[in-house]
Amino acid sequence: MSAYRLEAGGIIDRDRPITFTFDGRKVTGFAGDTIASALLANDIKLVGRSFKYHRPRGIWGSGSEEPNALVDVAGSGLTANNRATAIEARDGLVARSVNNAPDAASDKFAYFDRFSRFIPAAFYYKTFMFPNWHTFEPRIRAMAGLGSMDHSWTKSGLAAQINAHCDLLVVGGGHAGISAALAAARAGQKVMLVDERPELGGALAHRDLGAEIDGILAADWLASAKAELVALDATVLTDTTAFGIYDHNQVGLNQRHANGALDTLWRVRPKEIVLATGAIERPLPFANNDLPGVMSADAALVYVRRYGVVVGREVVIASNNSSTAEVGHALAEAGAKVTIVDIRGNATIPAEFQHANLKLISGRRVVEAKGSKGVSGLVLDDGTRLSCDALLVSGGWTPTIHLYGQAKGKLRWDEASQAFVPGLEVDGVRVVGAANGQFTLGTDYAISPAWPEPGQKGRVWIDFQNDVTAKDVELAARENFQSVEHLKRYTTLGMATDQGKTSNLNGLALMATITNRTIAEVGTTTYRPPFTPVPIASFAGNRSGILFNPVRRLPLEQSHRDDGATFQEYGGWLRPAFYGKGDVETEMQREAFEARQSVALFDGSTLGKIEVIGPQAAEFLDFIFYNTVSTLAPGKCRYCFILTESGVVYDDGVLVRLAPDHFIVSCSSSHVTGVHALLEDWRQDRFDRTKVYIHNATPNYATMTLTGPRSREMLEATSVRADLSDTALPHMAMVEGRFRDEAVRVARVSFTGDRSYELSIRADKAEGLWKHLKAVGRDFNASLLGSEALLLLRAEKGYIICGKDTDGATRPRDLGLHGPLKNKKVEFLGRRSLLLDEAQAEDRKEYVGLEVADGGPMLVAGAHGVEIANGKQRSIGYVTSSYMSPNLKRPIGLGLIERGMSRHGEVIDVRHLGEIRKARIVEPCAFDKEGARLNA
Repeated sequence: MSAYRLEAGGIIDRDRPITFTFDGRKVTGFAGDTIASALLANDIKLVGRSFKYHRPRGIWGSGSEEPNALVDVAGSGLTANNRATAIEARDGLVARSVNNAPDAASDKFAYFDRFSRFIPAAFYYKTFMFPNWHTFEPRIRAMAGLGSMDHSWTKSGLAAQINAHCDLLVVGGGHAGISAALAAARAGQKVMLVDERPELGGALAHRDLGAEIDGILAADWLASAKAELVALDATVLTDTTAFGIYDHNQVGLNQRHANGALDTLWRVRPKEIVLATGAIERPLPFANNDLPGVMSADAALVYVRRYGVVVGREVVIASNNSSTAEVGHALAEAGAKVTIVDIRGNATIPAEFQHANLKLISGRRVVEAKGSKGVSGLVLDDGTRLSCDALLVSGGWTPTIHLYGQAKGKLRWDEASQAFVPGLEVDGVRVVGAANGQFTLGTDYAISPAWPEPGQKGRVWIDFQNDVTAKDVELAARENFQSVEHLKRYTTLGMATDQGKTSNLNGLALMATITNRTIAEVGTTTYRPPFTPVPIASFAGNRSGILFNPVRRLPLEQSHRDDGATFQEYGGWLRPAFYGKGDVETEMQREAFEARQSVALFDGSTLGKIEVIGPQAAEFLDFIFYNTVSTLAPGKCRYCFILTESGVVYDDGVLVRLAPDHFIVSCSSSHVTGVHALLEDWRQDRFDRTKVYIHNATPNYATMTLTGPRSREMLEATSVRADLSDTALPHMAMVEGRFRDEAVRVARVSFTGDRSYELSIRADKAEGLWKHLKAVGRDFNASLLGSEALLLLRAEKGYIICGKDTDGATRPRDLGLHGPLKNKKVEFLGRRSLLLDEAQAEDRKEYVGLEVADGGPMLVAGAHGVEIANGKQRSIGYVTSSYMSPNLKRPIGLGLIERGMSRHGEVIDVRHLGEIRKARIVEPCAFDKEGARLNA
């Protein structure tokens, strides 16, 4: 290739020269250049190495379809595997080709290509099995990958994320996309128009320059349309790729910025989407069609008209369609000697594109490219040899229908255009322009098939980046990997970073011929996002620190701080761990002892308060809970479990029925978000959305708890007005009351084992009630209770905490809860999994209490129960909770131990860090086993 820059022309700013380096070599260019256009202008033809065989590769395309020209770019931190065709060239930029050493031109791994016959498709599946894959794994993994990471990189900022809504989102800024955006904007709709190129225009920026649109030249129409979109207040985003369509037609956009700034992630929810994403030019199949200098014909047109770069002085254009005449004319006008070789016997050059430097050879095809590190000539099917320094190819156009496929669109094969085009309509999505198979602007498009054929001589490359040849596809067919999905994985066709944009259709066509099927019968692989790579920083956004895991705060936080609370995080909430100036153990012991003597106040606002409302609410919750809840009377409460689909205990809590069609799910503090999501998932999956409504009211209310033997006496002394008699408010019931002018819900439930009352009030009214309770509490020696002491009190009673006293395998029977599985008549979440043999096994770990049997201190939480089996020590379970009980004056513990419920009284060994202790298995409840204090 002898590429060169014209003295004038293009969008580059010739008054602003720039200099950067590529593989250590100085490269000059101008503002507005891409790395690729500057490399071509400097006649740098070899820009990379292929992944598998390290074959020399040159620039193929001009945009995101580029399979070869990948570069690592250093500037404000290193970014890997950028497409040189899509990265703006900047002064001082440092670019390096990938997958080579020391550089692309003199790669020491180039010898791999000599052994290509021994390493065909899927060779690694067969070669590295003996003696063991792990023998080869470290070296293979070291050689895998393309670009390099910058190990000295440090965090340089947070990427922005934007959520947006619009009436119409148009993807693609060519003629079709702009027309759709204009029509909607003129109708008063809120419009967003996005395009992955730096400027709007699409093919109009380099093709059909003499064509007319609405009676004016295309260039003038484009300028007028841009100005009108701005005037109509449309949002126009360039350098922005729509990389995926997700549920409910949410579209992900990746917006790139100049000067190395971090990309911006947009999440857009449009009412309607128009896909005007254009089409990608395909390669032609001939031997050595991967040599540097073999390039997309349309890309060459982009470089000459957009950047003033002519890709060669002696150019051959190999074609099977009518789109290349304009390319030949543009290059001929720029001074190149151009020959079009068109396989169509009736091919002609239209009058407007004829030129003295342009000639046509029709009815012939290229069968081989000549050269080593760059193309120097070619051979036609009749044996004719032509010299050239650039070989441009056009095998037809493939509509860019990735987003349509992601929106669950189905494709149909169009024989006239030799391409897959959108088939069935998709709600809320329209496809227009070249993406819908309309490749030209008001002119006829003609094409003759030119697909790879079995048995072609030489090495015909299908996937340039992953080194997949026609022979690899034939091998896959012989070994019966004929499904399109198997073909992809067996050969790695379309699995490179370009995701098969230029290679997939040629591979499908070859498989169709080999297997005597049509291309439509072979079908396509699944289109998955992202369309082009998106930086991980964009997905992460500003989610770091408290923005990654926001700390939730109590409405009464300042009051607790004023009372001397020390705060810790519990399940995502910042809560008082203990009160006072002592250490946590001392204050926890004091608080737990005082709470059993008189009355204690505890802030329980973090408990979930998810309202489930509607005529099917009871039926819905019967499905959600392990327990039957439809039999619960209004005004009553029931302790319930939620299981996962695998039958594992996910959460426990108190369910309150306010009315026949109104429930409150009071789940664990740390599981509020998860339970809410679970409820929504199953509501949408199984139930009428008009008959079940879910509202997470957790942040709307504060809950204050009075617990202890004098709790009722103290509550009656407050200004809370409610019927607190044991007849109206027995254990596990609730009543409505008032505090001054505010409604208060009073529930009699207990997590300590003592008589307790939970008072729930609007969060913004919580401070007044809390102050009032503390003031009245002085006459009852009321103490404040932190989370650590509360956890100790519940352990004395043997009450579980999901995730602490259960693990990822704990099922209800392991906690002694057999009834619902035996007696519940309706289907419920996780039921089928509870019937599995594994769930019914006799050696499951079961919930038990653990007493210290050797007179020592309390056991260590996490210590394992052990026994000797076959001469070896093995774990039979572990300690889940362990405390020194100030009310029992001895250590207590809880655990999950194999067959634990049948082993009460048995003494086992407990091991921690090599130390062996003795523990006796007992029932979980250690304090007030008869439960008398609940009603005292």
